[in-house]
Amino acid sequence: QVTGYLDDCTCDVETIDAFNNYKLFPRLNELLESDYFRYYKVNLQKPCPFWDDSSHCGMRDCAVEPCPSDEVPDGIRSGSYKYSEEANNLAEECEEAKRLGAVDDSLSTETRQAVLQWAQHDDSSDSFCEADDIHSPDAEYVDLLLNPERYTGYKGPDAWRIWNSIYEENCFKPQNVKRPLASGRGESFIYLTKWVSRVCVEKRAFYRLISGLHASINIHLSARYLLKDTWSEKKWGPNVTEFQQRFDEVLTRGEGPRRLKNLYFLYLIELRALSKVLPFFERPGFQLYTGNKSQDAQMKHLLLEILHLAKSFPLHFDENSFFAGNKKEAAKLKEEFRLHFKNISKIMDCVGCFKCRLWGKLQTQGLGTALKILFSENLIEKIPESGPSYGFQLTRQEIVALFNAFGR
Repeated sequence: QVTGYLDDCTCDVETIDAFNNYKLFPRLNELLESDYFRYYKVNLQKPCPFWDDSSHCGMRDCAVEPCPSDEVPDGIRSGSYKYSEEANNLAEECEEAKRLGAVDDSLSTETRQAVLQWAQHDDSSDSFCEADDIHSPDAEYVDLLLNPERYTGYKGPDAWRIWNSIYEENCFKPQNVKRPLASGRGESFIYLTKWVSRVCVEKRAFYRLISGLHASINIHLSARYLLKDTWSEKKWGPNVTEFQQRFDEVLTRGEGPRRLKNLYFLYLIELRALSKVLPFFERPGFQLYTGNKSQDAQMKHLLLEILHLAKSFPLHFDENSFFAGNKKEAAKLKEEFRLHFKNISKIMDCVGCFKCRLWGKLQTQGLGTALKILFSENLIEKIPESGPSYGFQLTRQEIVALFNAFGR
């Protein structure tokens, strides 16, 4: 059922499939297995800001295994260290070193400058996501390859509550439209579909991005489902029944294929962001710094190859249709967009399963970074070829989230 053209786009499903499967994904996969992209620093201990929630998933598969600090490459550990005047004080420096892992003194002047810039932009107002305080004692490095996104057994009222909250309060949805996640799996979607076709392109796009993100997560849970759990072995694999319950046209009353099309829409938006951000990564001063010089150079070469490939895609989404009307209205709508999305990134701290929380936070931060790129086009165009790019900046967290979310 998922074929042909996508709404609001000049692109079709078949073109995306061929481009992704044969050209882009194999290269991207190689990049995501490298040290720079596999370690993600995250604070999984933040309390839920919206409701009292002590209902953490007690299953083993919900747990996340953080990295012992000596396994994280020195360059990455020192890259998230914030340099400040006070840090020159030896006692404080020792305290910081204990908390964040030892700081690598071999940082070049250029890298120190880059780290300073990252710090200045950590909480910048152009962010679409609630920034994790990665310098909190609770923040830890996680190896994404050792903590894959898959079904953990986390389901029921708690999981429903998260998605209900996202759709009900954060998708520009008028009150008279029934919530899209009634437990009866489908009867309310008829109302929703009619509504989606009536709203402006920006609000429709926002809803479709969240729906695409939801579809992506559900596909991964169905594709890596816990099929066998005995004391002697655990086996994960595709669960076709679970996939059909979420996406089959008949079982979802026509909504399933639309959800999958929204996943393609999400792909196009993130692909467009990658094609736009090329000047930021092309500068000689930008490094994927892990401390391993030859691997860092090799991975930067691969990264640029992927970005040039993204740029060569023939049927990009045209984001110029976004916020193209009255300037005052457009600015208001853009800010609304940003605040809605920021709220969704906060809801991820309410997810009771830590592994689901990890991947939820990473994917919302990745999409938030893609939106930040698309809304910063003028700043990116002004980036000088050498020297710092003060107007537009991405933190290491945002870079790792952007590429891993796109990889999902």
